[in-house]
Amino acid sequence: MKYKVGMISLGCAKNRVDAEMLLHKIENAGYELVSNIEEADAVIVNTCGFIEDAKKESIEEIFNAVREKENKESKLNAVIVTGCLAERYKHELMQEIPELDAVVGIGANSNIVDVLNKSLIGEKIELYDEKNNMPMDDERVQTTPVHYAYLKIADGCDNRCTYCAIPLIRGNFRSRKMENIISEAESLAKNGVKELLVIAQDTTRYGEDLYGKIMLVPLLKELCKIDGIKWIRILYCYPDRITDELLDLIASEEKILNYIDLPLQHCNGKILKSMNRRGGIETLTELIKKIREKVKDVIIRTTFICGFPGESEKEFEELAEFINDIKFERMGCFAYSKEEDTPAFNLSEQIDDIEKMKRCDIIMREQSKIMEEYSSKQVGKVIKVIVDEYDDDKNVYYCRSIADSPDIDGGVIVHNSNKNFSPGEFVDVKITDYNECDLIGEIN
Repeated sequence: MKYKVGMISLGCAKNRVDAEMLLHKIENAGYELVSNIEEADAVIVNTCGFIEDAKKESIEEIFNAVREKENKESKLNAVIVTGCLAERYKHELMQEIPELDAVVGIGANSNIVDVLNKSLIGEKIELYDEKNNMPMDDERVQTTPVHYAYLKIADGCDNRCTYCAIPLIRGNFRSRKMENIISEAESLAKNGVKELLVIAQDTTRYGEDLYGKIMLVPLLKELCKIDGIKWIRILYCYPDRITDELLDLIASEEKILNYIDLPLQHCNGKILKSMNRRGGIETLTELIKKIREKVKDVIIRTTFICGFPGESEKEFEELAEFINDIKFERMGCFAYSKEEDTPAFNLSEQIDDIEKMKRCDIIMREQSKIMEEYSSKQVGKVIKVIVDEYDDDKNVYYCRSIADSPDIDGGVIVHNSNKNFSPGEFVDVKITDYNECDLIGEIN
């Protein structure tokens, strides 16, 4: 009998890549992969454990799977938890949710097939190993549309921001060997990938641990040589390591998109120092100015944290003013999440949850106006987009421009003009209208 295995993967794109490697091991061992939990004999919940909202979502999905297992009409026999929540809380998960059949820490991902085999015959398993043993170079089952894929170049983090649990969960920063990354990218291109999204906890630190110096630029140059790859998008950049060399490459290399994901978290020097980050409003303003001077029509995406311990009304207003002055093309804002075992957890002057959310709402309302202004300026322009999918019911194509990273940004809605396009095709579109961060256009 061929058992069927389903997976629910949550959280960031980096966790998605881990899920894809797990799926390859499972499929290679003879299991059948299914997308519907109702069809599965076993389900793996690949969790996120970064902040409180992510943990709640993960727990909710675990309970959904457990309820399905307990349904007398269900064929589901085993519920297995992997990912960051499993690594962060280890034995607590099985203690709190005894209906689980297995909990697997990220360092034990290589053992997923053995865990499946045993859990399906009724064994209860908890398996953990050193974080550094988590595989980074295994083959993957691509779960994104065929024309784009995430390329993880490193894992872990050495930045030690005081609010962040990632080093506790993922360990120290570890780069993959350049030749392994290039080989994977070549394989993805042969399978039809046209857009690579380069990811890590900190992409701009790539190579420092392996080669004694930062090697992101040499890596990007090699990726640009791969036939079939048309777009390369760089995510998760750390502001201190945005070099002139990197900016010059982005500006000069056609394949590397003029898009920089640059999580800043705050602009006030005192708050940044408390976060164990450097700089302040003057240095960040200068950095943004330099980026925009060097890279024509650059799209800067960033994120900010509102309500960090000790953030006064004055410091919040400084953040709001900074955002309004800079006018980021893409931005997200999150309320500070108090995470146990992080240095910020014990800081005094913790801010009330309602106040934190109020500050986030203020920031996002202002950002909506900035986005509307940005979108309005695109009307009348002809831009290149990549086709993601066609909606037959609405008779529209959903596409993305260089300004749009999958899942986190907007997109370009293109009305059908009696021309047939396939996912992954590049077309020129004239922008005729907009709806907040989504542009609306027609084939030029």
